[in-house]
Formats: sequence, structure tokens, C-alpha cells
Amino acid sequence: MTMTLPEAVLDPPGSRPKAAPARIAGVGTAVPATSYTQRELLDLLRITSPKVRSLFLNSAIERRHLVLPPRGANGERLPEAQGELLAKHKRHALDMGGRAVQACLDDAGFRRSDIAYLCCVTTTGFLSPGLSAYLVDGLGLDPSCGRVDVVGMGCNAGLNGLNAATAWAMAHPGKLAVMVCAEACSAAYVLDSTMRTAVVNSLFGDGAAAVALVAEPAGAGEAGAGQAGPRVLSSASLLITDAIAAMRYDWDDDQGRFSFYIDPDVPYVVGAHAEQVVDRLLTPAGLHRDDVSHWLVHSGGKKVIDAVRVNLALTRHDVRHTRSILRDYGNLSSGSFLFSYERLLREGVVRAGDYGVMMTMGPGSTIETALIQW
Repeated sequence: MTMTLPEAVLDPPGSRPKAAPARIAGVGTAVPATSYTQRELLDLLRITSPKVRSLFLNSAIERRHLVLPPRGANGERLPEAQGELLAKHKRHALDMGGRAVQACLDDAGFRRSDIAYLCCVTTTGFLSPGLSAYLVDGLGLDPSCGRVDVVGMGCNAGLNGLNAATAWAMAHPGKLAVMVCAEACSAAYVLDSTMRTAVVNSLFGDGAAAVALVAEPAGAGEAGAGQAGPRVLSSASLLITDAIAAMRYDWDDDQGRFSFYIDPDVPYVVGAHAEQVVDRLLTPAGLHRDDVSHWLVHSGGKKVIDAVRVNLALTRHDVRHTRSILRDYGNLSSGSFLFSYERLLREGVVRAGDYGVMMTMGPGSTIETALIQW
């Protein structure tokens, strides 16, 4: 389906002026203190299989931030039961998520007390009450702020959360919405010798990213709307039902815990459908792919990035941030595209009027996109 956000929250004609598009006012990221090269991980985890070692070393990843299992008396990493992994998720998602939110507020020039709505996105663990409740308590946010938790949607979920936060901001002009993606992927690993888990273990890293969203009140004018960050104009999504089980996080009876699974054909499935959903995003705005100056694609893996790039006829320069985030952090799941967005801003090449496309892919199989303009 395709949704144009400025129309998604409007009242009937004549009731009030159209809501201005929400803009991204700030971004912040956070990772654990510990990081490892792929070769260091192979040695630390005592992985000797030539096939698995090749998978790690040919992943286009140089370093990832992870929280590894504790060591036993013999120096080997201890297995973590599902309950221990859930506790690990809670501990590190709260730590990274809280730091990302604060970095985002600092970047946007807001205070914690300004947050009126908090959207939390995660797939690497389950909490009830949700992560949003713990962050409100831990950060000392206003307990009356609106909250929503997007849980279990996977690597695409950052844009699903962005849709929710954008719509809320547009319905409450002048008030601050914050979305945070907190993924403690090391709390979702299974350490064994199978190729199924090796694919996952060679790819994912821990990290959190947050964005601040504000829609200008009616009558604020274009000057107010364009001062800090791009406007979120519209979104388009696609659920590839023929590949609904190609990426999943489900229960592994043999391991007695949840486990990720990624089908080897996922890159080709995503690539084959990328053109369809991107064109459905751009066409209603009267745009073509050549009109897009900035591409912020999820760092899903080397083959995924290449498949998207080839099918959309993008250059290596177009996906430079996607590739560099994969190189420096691995796949950070739902927050990956925001790490790329932050890196783009630091590059200092964005100009007023530029269009950008954000694109994420994940379980379902799903492709999510958003059109932004500075």
C-alpha cells in the first residue's frame, strides 16, 4: 500500500487547515563499548569450520559492536539460556536506547521534558511492560506522554515506527515525538556450528538510533518548517507474501530458544521487488529515481545491498553510507538506516530542496520506504 502522510491524518474538508508535514529535527545513535573485528570474533568464539570462517571474513564487515557471553572457567564462552538472553536484551536495549534518545535530543536542541510521544522499536527481545515504559521511567520523562511499542517486525520496523511517530506529530503540531530503535542483537544469538546460525552470527551488531519529529503549527509558514531537517512526505510498503517465511525469528526446539533464520534467496527476492515499491513511492509525487539525491538503504548485508543497487540502477556512491555502516557496525537491524542518515548529515552535502529515499527490508518479506525532502 502507498500512504501519503500529509493526507493520512486530515480532518474532513473545512474543519481546519491541512497539517504540515513532520520534519526530522534531530538524530542520535549509540552502541556498546565493546567492539570486535570479524577475525577477533572467530578466535574468541573458537570457530574453526572453514565454511563458517569464510562467511565471516567475506561479509564486507570489518568490525561490530557486541556484548559477548561471559567466559567459563576453561575460557570458553558460556551458553546463555533464553531467560538470560531476555535479561540481556532489557539491560542493553535500555542503555543504548536511553543514550540514543539523549543524543537525539541534544542534536535537535530539546530537553527530555519536551518529549510528548515515544515510539520504541525492537525485535531482539520481549518486554511487558514494553521498552517505552522502562525508558519513560529510566529517563525521567513525563509519565503522561503518549507511547507505542513496535515489537517483532524486524529490520524493516524502523520505517514502520517512523510512520507512527510522523502521523502523531502531524496530529499534534508543535509537540515533540521521538522514535528510538534499540536492537541488542547479541541477545538473540545461538552459538552452535550450523550454517543457519553462522549466517546470523556473522552479520548482526548491537546498536540503537533515535530521531526527533516535529510538525509546525498551522500558520508557522515555510520558514519555520524548513529550519532543521527534512520533511517526511510520504511512504510506500510492500509485503512479499510468497516469501513470508524467508526471514524469521522463531522458536528453535533443538536449542530451546528463539533463533533468527535468513533464507539464502532473500537478497534476490528483495532486489526483484525493490523497483516496484520505490516507483510507487515516487510516482504520486511526480518524481523519478534520477530526482532522488540521497539513498538511505538498510545495511542488510553485502548481497542485499548489491541486489537493491543493481535493480534500482543506483551507483556505488548512492549507497556509500549503507555500505560503510555495514563495514563499521554490521547489520544493526531496525536502526541501520538511521546510522546511514546520521552519516549523511555529517558529510555536509545536503542542500535545500534535495529529495531522499529511506528504504528498509525485513521479515515478511517486507520492503518499507519513505520519501523525505530538505
